[in-house]
Amino acid sequence: MTRRHMIGALTGVSVAVAGNSAGSAAMASLPEEMKLKGNIHHSVSRWCYGDIPMDQFIVACREMGIESIELLGEEEWAVVSKAGLKCAVGYATDWGIPKGFNRIENHEKLISDFEKMLPKAANAGIPNLICFSGNREGQLDSEGLINCATGLRKLMPMAEKYGVTILMELLNSFGHKDYQCDKTPWGAALCEMVGSERFKLLYDIYHMQIMEGNIIENITRYSRYIGHIHTGGVPGRNELDETQELYYPAIMKALVKTGYKGYVGHEFVPSMKDKLASLRKCVLICDV
Repeated sequence: MTRRHMIGALTGVSVAVAGNSAGSAAMASLPEEMKLKGNIHHSVSRWCYGDIPMDQFIVACREMGIESIELLGEEEWAVVSKAGLKCAVGYATDWGIPKGFNRIENHEKLISDFEKMLPKAANAGIPNLICFSGNREGQLDSEGLINCATGLRKLMPMAEKYGVTILMELLNSFGHKDYQCDKTPWGAALCEMVGSERFKLLYDIYHMQIMEGNIIENITRYSRYIGHIHTGGVPGRNELDETQELYYPAIMKALVKTGYKGYVGHEFVPSMKDKLASLRKCVLICDV
């Protein structure tokens, strides 16, 4: 199942896993060889492991030192919280990637959905909610920029009040055909127009390697606009190891150098039969 099919189709689960703080509890239970350095706050996208029962997945994440399971709907926030983990990024609307803030006619529903979810996210300890630009459909990028800023500005007073950041994800417009927020400079310009620390970019390394490359320079140059990170191997969106073209230890070191304190969300699709072993390997690759 892909992430676009997960949006709006998440189901609630129950789990009897208990825990305390996300990072310290998970780290304390690790064997010596799996204890992490603490410079990277690891998160993982649930949709990549949707065939693993949530209770089992939570236990595995805690054992790896992963602090967050992300891209969850409201009905699952309490599940990970009770297990001592965070949900670094939550969903606020059942609309998917193609329908976003770049169309004025979408604003009424999107603003309503986010206004309902911002206080709930704050109450549940969810630091970020994801949003999308939407597809161009012939629209000029300049018009999309203005429309996105117009809608998002209306949400900033509430986002600031509740301390929840709205993230717009940077995606490649080949796999997500015609998606508008497909370049970092466009996203940075939108951040400037919105003018609030409660609006940031979700910088997806996999997608931006496809669209523009130059990952380390762009992470460094645009660091003040980045609120969350996604990983993925290129090509293929699989593991972060030597089977693909990016050298993730260098990217993670550059990210740490910028002073970034947010989460790194692993959003690759494991090609190995043992998906959890794949995730464990990639956590260690990024643990700098």
